[in-house]
Amino acid sequence: MPTLKQRDRDVVWHPYTPMKIWPEAIAITRGEGVYLYDEEGNKFIDAISSWWVNLHGHSHPYIAQKVSEQFQSLEHCIFAGFTHAPAIALAERLLKIVPGKLGRVFYSDNGSTAVEVAIKMALQFWSNRNNPRRTRLIALESAYHGDTFGAMSVSERSGFTDAFGSFLFDVDRIPFPTPSKKDESLFKLEELLRREDTAALIVEPLILGASGMLMYSPTVLEAFFKLCKQYGTLIIADEVMTGFGRTGKLFACDYIQTSPDIVCLSKGLTGGTLPLGVTASSDEVYTAFYDNDRSKTLYHGHSYTANPLACAAGLASLDLLLTPSCDSNRESITQQHSRFWQKIKGHPNVADVRFLGTILALELKAGKSDYNHEKRDDIYRYFIQHGILIRPLGNIIYILPPYCISTAQLQEVYDRIELFLNNTFKI
Repeated sequence: MPTLKQRDRDVVWHPYTPMKIWPEAIAITRGEGVYLYDEEGNKFIDAISSWWVNLHGHSHPYIAQKVSEQFQSLEHCIFAGFTHAPAIALAERLLKIVPGKLGRVFYSDNGSTAVEVAIKMALQFWSNRNNPRRTRLIALESAYHGDTFGAMSVSERSGFTDAFGSFLFDVDRIPFPTPSKKDESLFKLEELLRREDTAALIVEPLILGASGMLMYSPTVLEAFFKLCKQYGTLIIADEVMTGFGRTGKLFACDYIQTSPDIVCLSKGLTGGTLPLGVTASSDEVYTAFYDNDRSKTLYHGHSYTANPLACAAGLASLDLLLTPSCDSNRESITQQHSRFWQKIKGHPNVADVRFLGTILALELKAGKSDYNHEKRDDIYRYFIQHGILIRPLGNIIYILPPYCISTAQLQEVYDRIELFLNNTFKI
């Protein structure tokens, strides 16, 4: 009987995978807490929350129970002209905790589509208000917002987008605000806003995830948002990765006072159990679409919009997230990251180490940072061989664990990183 790994190799095409170079996938048969177990009996600490989605651990019994209960009454129904209790309840609860005074929730099914919806909202907002000049979007250099065409357009041009470059729309960009470039970034933003042709600024607040966990200060984010308010430009906060406690606070935008007009959510929204995306908007944005003129309708939707099972998972995940014990777990991770940061930041093989909340990243001294860095595959294999799932962003190792990870389990990850730096990694 062929193994799952052998069967997979013959029929499945995996994401972000050069299939000829990397033909075999590890076959996972179950998950529990921070661990994933494969068909050969090996277990792996999921130190990256399976692409940043898993908040509370794998196969969490409470979320499983709530999804199972929902399955008994309604698994799915069309969401155009219909509604259901899980979607309403989740929207009500989200609007109480998302940054700012947002009033409406639009459901989709993943982070890229949440961003796609936000882009369409922002552009059509100005069209509906009879302001045809507001057609430009501003994004940060090095940004990543997803893999659909609008999301790719506002992302950095890279190997991810090279094959589609001629099909992507043009976007104005401002420098990533490193300490030495923050003034340049703010100057460029205001220069672009003065033209009064910008529909929206879109940013990953405080942390650019896929670009290497690049971090910038809340002071700069506040300045970005204030400039947009000053010039009457919409603000889209892509909190797909940073949302639901990853930065320490519930949302990255909670570190500042000025509010976004549109917030994109996904990943941790259901605790990592089912696909779901949300684009939450201000009442001002929503009102621009609230009209007797049918042409002002937001003509966007998905077959599985507001899937009741996913909404039930989202509600269950919020139940767990908004507890003192989860707050305590996140604070514990933050404190451990801080201690490890202090210990490792001067290591001769480390070019930079940065952390915020439950996210920690180490940039290795290995030449120019790049997603397809020559060291990337060796780093990945090393940690897999030692029972830890760390999927490096080129030469950048990052940790973004489920909140249920224990002190001992997280220390095991740190210890293994130190052993790698001391005994295995060569500049």
